[in-house]
Amino acid sequence: MNYSIKLDNIPNNILLINLIKIRWLAIFGQLSAILISYYYLEIFIPVFSCFLIIVVSAFVNLFSLFRKKINNYLSDNEAFYFLLFDTLQLGILLYLTGGIYNPFSLLLIAPLIISASYLPIVFSVILSLLSIITVILISYFYIPITWNDSFTVPNVFRYGLSLSLIISLIFIAIYVYLLANSSRNISQALFHTRSVLANQKKLSEIGSLSAAAVHEISTPLNTIFLILNDLRDEKFVRNNSEIKKEIELLKSQAEKCRAILLTLSRNPQNLKDKFFDNTTLSNIIKLNFDKFNNRKIKLEINIIPKGNEPFVFFKDELMYGLGNIIQNAIQHANSIVKADIYWNEAQFKIIINDDGNGFPKEIFDKIGNPYISKNNNGMGLGIFIAKNLIENIGGSIFCKNEKDDGASVEVIIIRDT
Repeated sequence: MNYSIKLDNIPNNILLINLIKIRWLAIFGQLSAILISYYYLEIFIPVFSCFLIIVVSAFVNLFSLFRKKINNYLSDNEAFYFLLFDTLQLGILLYLTGGIYNPFSLLLIAPLIISASYLPIVFSVILSLLSIITVILISYFYIPITWNDSFTVPNVFRYGLSLSLIISLIFIAIYVYLLANSSRNISQALFHTRSVLANQKKLSEIGSLSAAAVHEISTPLNTIFLILNDLRDEKFVRNNSEIKKEIELLKSQAEKCRAILLTLSRNPQNLKDKFFDNTTLSNIIKLNFDKFNNRKIKLEINIIPKGNEPFVFFKDELMYGLGNIIQNAIQHANSIVKADIYWNEAQFKIIINDDGNGFPKEIFDKIGNPYISKNNNGMGLGIFIAKNLIENIGGSIFCKNEKDDGASVEVIIIRDT
């Protein structure tokens, strides 16, 4: 199935108002720390310079509030610049207040965590490098703080403190990025699944509307034909060639309308509301197979036990969940796809086999996760979408490899009561 949606267009979900709130919290914390240190603990620091840096941050935050009125969502670039400013502002404050010896130097990790959680890796790498450079610089260049007690730190402790901060920055950035990236992939795949299902439902609704339109328009159209035929038999029409010509034109146009309606009524997709009220799993399998079979693959359906196959109530999740599995089987089959249908009082079971090479060992344990594919031809979302759609209606999916090669997907669906 060819999905045209571009996952890269999914927003990063960073709200400007959230970053503004975090920055206000940081400003309040920085201001409190400076006031307490200077007036209560009597630690002498360049208070005016520190206040100036904090005021600049406050003005930038106020400006950001006006930006929020235009658009509360930030692009990746905008969010990066926001976090870049916070890193630079904190670095300058640390330079003014003891450098690497300031216990709040660990806060350099905060902007990096946000970047690794939401932004592309290139921004996190740049922010990591900037943070590491900041740590190195404030290890050697800073304004020492003076207080009443003596405070002497060996060089080896300074080196160890700098190294521990650098390692923490790198480790936490990688750790957070890997976890967040996995979460983003799953979120994008779920977004893709919902979009596909929503689009298919819209198409189904259009089909239902077409069927309704055919039914509703047919009645007045038949009335028009009846009146036109009566008019043609009138004596004054037979004697007036101009009127007769106009009536023939009206009838020809009505014939065109009838032909269009006949075309719509012959399209099974547009009669979904009638056909699928009570259909069978074999019908759904055949429809999907015909839809995706562009390789002249054969289909073999086995209904077990023998007898009349029970009806199922049509659901979009069932239609497109099985469709993804069948499409995947067709893509990897050599010559044939088999579908075995079982049922009892409680459930249906469908087993779909292909005679291909089966699921590769390297991805078998990951089947059902997004972006897992046997080759580079697809996005690796087929089984993931099918799994989510089937589970959405209370069913389940199990995958395995057959002994004589070929992949097998078992779908269990609860019967409607």
